[in-house]
Amino acid sequence: MFSVALIEPEIPQNTGNIARLCAATRTPLHIVGVTGFRLDDRAVRRAGLDYWDEVSISRHRDLAQLYDSLPQARLLYFSTKGERSIWDYKFEPEDCLVFGPETRGLPEEILRSNWERCLKIPMFNPRVRSLNLANAVAITLYEALRQTRDIGS
Repeated sequence: MFSVALIEPEIPQNTGNIARLCAATRTPLHIVGVTGFRLDDRAVRRAGLDYWDEVSISRHRDLAQLYDSLPQARLLYFSTKGERSIWDYKFEPEDCLVFGPETRGLPEEILRSNWERCLKIPMFNPRVRSLNLANAVAITLYEALRQTRDIGS
């Protein structure tokens, strides 16, 4: 089973939408570090609608705690700085998809030390720097699901 990890998310609506996505796909959601909001914030709750009971959410103080909680997982890091496309990567069912904060992305030291597992979503317009975090998670998670199992029509 895949999992999604958000490192220090800043925008409550994105986290709510990602939680809803995780509920729909039965994907555990890991939130790491300090958030820019409270998880019981009205904007987070509204974006997640009434699906909060359907998502498995774990909180972690830091990346080390995330690593300890997923000892069998291969962590994949997503950044516009990555060189490998999600379309050219072979996902495995135990992968944890790791995304950084909306305004700054994953720290450079994390990307450098995990460069072989740093991936990007192809973007065709070079003037567009990045995608919305919730959209990026959705695109990546569904590509991983498509590659690893039949998800229906």
